[in-house]
Amino acid sequence: MGRIISSYIFPHPPLIVPEIGKGDEKGAIKTIEACEKAAEQIRKEKPSTIILTTSHAPLFEDYIFINDHKTLKGNFSRFGARKVELGFENNLKMVESIIEFAKKEGFDAGGISEGIGRRYGISGELDHGALVPLYYISRVYSDFKLVHVAMSTLTLEEHYKFGMCIGEAVRNSDEDVVFVASGDLAHRLTSDGPYGYNKHAPEFDELLVKSIEKDDIDRILDIDDKLRDEAAECGLRSFVIMLGALDGYSVVPEVYSYEGPFGVGYMVARIGVGAMDSSRRIIENRRNKRKKSTDPYVSLAKRALEAYVTEGRVLDDYSGLPEEMLNSRAGTFVSIKKKGELRGCIGTIGPTRKNIASEIVHNAISAGTSDPRFYPVKPYELDELEYSVDVLMEPEEINSMDELDVVKYGVIVRAGRRTGLLLPNLENVNTVEQQVSIALQKAGISPNEKYTMERFEVIRHK
Repeated sequence: MGRIISSYIFPHPPLIVPEIGKGDEKGAIKTIEACEKAAEQIRKEKPSTIILTTSHAPLFEDYIFINDHKTLKGNFSRFGARKVELGFENNLKMVESIIEFAKKEGFDAGGISEGIGRRYGISGELDHGALVPLYYISRVYSDFKLVHVAMSTLTLEEHYKFGMCIGEAVRNSDEDVVFVASGDLAHRLTSDGPYGYNKHAPEFDELLVKSIEKDDIDRILDIDDKLRDEAAECGLRSFVIMLGALDGYSVVPEVYSYEGPFGVGYMVARIGVGAMDSSRRIIENRRNKRKKSTDPYVSLAKRALEAYVTEGRVLDDYSGLPEEMLNSRAGTFVSIKKKGELRGCIGTIGPTRKNIASEIVHNAISAGTSDPRFYPVKPYELDELEYSVDVLMEPEEINSMDELDVVKYGVIVRAGRRTGLLLPNLENVNTVEQQVSIALQKAGISPNEKYTMERFEVIRHK
């Protein structure tokens, strides 16, 4: 069985490569000395493979690039040092295994064909985010194969789960692996830096450094997106993939250095990896904490979508549900949110199934997989989803907007076969005029056409 011996966080400013810095690198001497210390430790550990994540490889929205070129090479020509060139054999067996384990969790990951690469100007060469750490490592140790991994725009928790797939691939191998996560921290530490100053940048760096020191993974995964944007951080997702690969192991973190000499935060750290530790299953623990809703309507919607996404099964076990869910019929709407943003909403104006329970099950599946505004939910997203279920009361016809109330009533508009519905008490819908306008847009009805209106109340379950 393969193992991760240890993992490291490296910064990647090209300036700390002497052939590029030409003396200016001394402004980051603490970082350089820490990189040399980390490289020397890696030499002693003698890994057969180094898995390296970087924030400067090709970036896609929901596809994680894993370099599948037979030889991984690159140089610093962009920074005036073409002669500094590095090359490594790719561990293609490990790459294939990572892709396979990721696929089981619904992640799209892999290489890029030459045709697509040429079309979009994407090469398979190592980026400077990979080259800078490898420069220091290869000066003292080079007897390893390399795996070169990018990030995506998925959430932090999803990157962590992808890292868990890498951990599974390593365990399924016979490799001794060192994991290197390349990335800088905040880019707005000083007013004279290239990105200017933001008061939240030092806050971000302090939070991240302390969280690494204390192995506080929950705090890292919960870092606010706004704070990340204001700090203009670079490497957080790279670090999180690495942390995910260590899920379920005891760890010993040590921050070798931190400094921000050029307005950008640089951290060098080592995380030693010990034996398996069942108490350190971060995602499992977070999942258990989230199991807080006891509302049977919401729980049923959640169970229905999870069963369908993970097993392809339509839930038909209604045991333990209240009688009104089994003996009554009504239209229902299931709304799904992810990180506070809508991820799907599908429903039925009136009853179409034998009971409310069945109505919820089918609408939950539709909301997660058939809402045309969104891609179908992937397995790795399920832990981050929040559900609400609206049970619709019988609608009644109205003659004017004066009979509406955006908090109390939803609205149905009809013109011929076209129908639009908007639920009551929705975020950012503050006026009746706005409510009706949105419903008309959903139905494809012009405000100048003749249309009828109905209002209805709901019982909302969260």
